[in-house]
Amino acid sequence: MSLTHLNVRGEAHMVDVADKPESRREARASGRITMRPETLALLAEGGLPKGDVLATARIAGIQAAKRTHELIPLCHALALSKVAIDFTLDEVESCVEVTATCRLNGRTGVEMEALTAVSVACLTLYDMCKAVDKDMVIDAIRLDAKTGGKSGDYRRGEGVGGGEAAGETVVTGAEGLIVTGQGRGGQVAVGSRCDIASPCVRVKCLAELRERLGVGELSVPLSDLSRPDVGGLKAALKALDPRFAGLDEGRVMCAVNQVMAGDRTPITDDDEVAFFPPVTGG
Repeated sequence: MSLTHLNVRGEAHMVDVADKPESRREARASGRITMRPETLALLAEGGLPKGDVLATARIAGIQAAKRTHELIPLCHALALSKVAIDFTLDEVESCVEVTATCRLNGRTGVEMEALTAVSVACLTLYDMCKAVDKDMVIDAIRLDAKTGGKSGDYRRGEGVGGGEAAGETVVTGAEGLIVTGQGRGGQVAVGSRCDIASPCVRVKCLAELRERLGVGELSVPLSDLSRPDVGGLKAALKALDPRFAGLDEGRVMCAVNQVMAGDRTPITDDDEVAFFPPVTGG
């Protein structure tokens, strides 16, 4: 394997991507910042001196992704079509988990943009909280998944080109395999993007829901929904596995594309639907 950022003389240079075909490319990275429990409580309650911590960190992460080429010398300036920053407040581990997803249609990948977004969002969280806690630790920054491009798809733990056979229903999580076989729509995919053949919706279960269900992210075909809204999605998830019945509990909240939503909120192809308890910031 050769390093593309080195030329034949071993000199660093920017890779010429002009002749590469354009394709949809997406990358997801994550990291976390661990803090004292009392600091996390202040953050959740909005009691820190600098104000809305998560909103500021989200904007910082988005700005960082857009300006990655100014920070990493050999990165290209990219016209990103999407940058999403999500936060999960984990009371058990006393940390904030940060996830960044970047997407474009272009000739080069967005892994560095996602990693930079996570890094700067974590640094901003530190800056917003350092007045009350200077012992915070930023760690576990990593690429979780990428799609598109000549090298193929990548998911941490699977390597490039990994994945399940088309048509097989597979949902994995902290508790292991919970569903296998054929779904009504023929496919269910694990991951943060719609990588199955038919139009689908991307589902995220955050914070304690993820721990209880054993599933963090999956994609569900729109054809499995009895109606194209959040209520129809909940019904499809409950048909997939009885543990999703907990989504109807009154304290479980929902957001479609990071906007608060109810059962009658419509959803369309490639929408992101997140379910979470009130403690989450994402």
